[in-house]
Amino acid sequence: MKVTIDPQRCQGHGRCYDLAPELFGEDDEGYGRVLGDGVVPPGGERAARVAAANCPERAIVLAEEA
Repeated sequence: MKVTIDPQRCQGHGRCYDLAPELFGEDDEGYGRVLGDGVVPPGGERAARVAAANCPERAIVLAEEA
């Protein structure tokens, strides 16, 4: 699974990095950013889904890798 954040939708609520700090961080203005290359490590899928489900703007995109 891979995660991305749509910067056009993100409003900087910070729920992603509060709920899944191993996957998301914040930039200098408080907007969410994906850490690393966005590939969710084994066992991190639940945290990625929880963060995506709790994003008010639905800015987090989850993609299953082939």
